[in-house]
Amino acid sequence: MLADVGLMLLRGVTGLLFAGHGLQKLAGWFGGHGLAGTGQWMESVGLRPGRLWAAVAGAAETVGGLLLVLGAVTPVAGALLAAVMVTAIARVHWPHGLWVHAGGAEHALVNLAVAVALALVGPGRYAVDAVWSVPVPAVPAILAGLAAGLVVGVGVPVAVRIARPTAGQAA
Repeated sequence: MLADVGLMLLRGVTGLLFAGHGLQKLAGWFGGHGLAGTGQWMESVGLRPGRLWAAVAGAAETVGGLLLVLGAVTPVAGALLAAVMVTAIARVHWPHGLWVHAGGAEHALVNLAVAVALALVGPGRYAVDAVWSVPVPAVPAILAGLAAGLVVGVGVPVAVRIARPTAGQAA
């Protein structure tokens, strides 16, 4: 029983923080920059078109976070959040090393680990999944989320660079 309470607490705090972060991107709530500002920043880290990727990341964080809070289709929630965290690690944090004080991947790695662990372990007894379960296999869902994050975080910027040569390169 205490394990179920612990899982509910972990889902609730983590899910609400992810949802809030998504709403910063989508609506500018909680001190965020909304789609326009986040889209400009996404462009600056090589994700083009920035507004589209801001909407995708914001929606994944908001929906994934709320699903996590509810403990509903938890493997899908974990996959959505894992995709965003892998993208963030690949595009933003990796060049700065591990520790967060230097802009590194530490915080994003913790968020990634929590999302994946909850997807693999399950949401516990006090969750929508415990009452009304849609069978989603956790391992394939998480692998899909991790792959999506790598494609967006690594593949999209490389493809954009190839498609749009920088000044001084032959077209």
